[in-house]
Amino acid sequence: MAKGILGRKVGMTQVFDENGHLVPVTVVVVTPNVVLQKKTVATDGYEAVQLGFMEKRANLVNKPLTGHFAKVNTTPKRYVKEIRLPEMMEYEVGQEVKCDIFAPGDYVDVTGTSKGKGYQGVIVRHNFSTGPMKHGSKYHRGVGSMGSIAANRILKGKAMPGRMGHETVTIQNLQIVRADVENSILLVKGSVPGPDKSLVIVKNATKKQK
Repeated sequence: MAKGILGRKVGMTQVFDENGHLVPVTVVVVTPNVVLQKKTVATDGYEAVQLGFMEKRANLVNKPLTGHFAKVNTTPKRYVKEIRLPEMMEYEVGQEVKCDIFAPGDYVDVTGTSKGKGYQGVIVRHNFSTGPMKHGSKYHRGVGSMGSIAANRILKGKAMPGRMGHETVTIQNLQIVRADVENSILLVKGSVPGPDKSLVIVKNATKKQK
């Protein structure tokens, strides 16, 4: 059963398993998500469930969104995202999605926005090698060849300096170590993308485990 939930990365810690082995885990807070809307092929051309996550002050919400939340009779939410999984269509509008959809041992894919690294050169951004480091080289950390001179332009796909990071990243096949329903917390083995306090989407793993 492929299902998903919105959560907030808190940080990393470590726990001990039943065999006494230390396991590094990422703490993800998954307070109950509210189903705000169900999209169907007949009305929208595709199937998806719209989830709302985390409370937000009413004075920070515009009128259209205020009406959207009022239809479901719920408080304003900070994050509103769609999840396209057929199994999620079982939920009805206004129903809550909790962390008990996952159990210890389940494998999940976690999607988040990676940390921004700012403007970087090709050595950091694309793992280029440096130029000669001897005196007189004058080309230590340059971009290198710009491609064929016959093209008279820079071809698409040329690796260049630029902004690095702040991209949507998915880490696959992470394992759920603990699902604490009482405190709405998931402990995920290993690291997940993004800085602390950032939004993450946790879904069942799409690829078969070895």
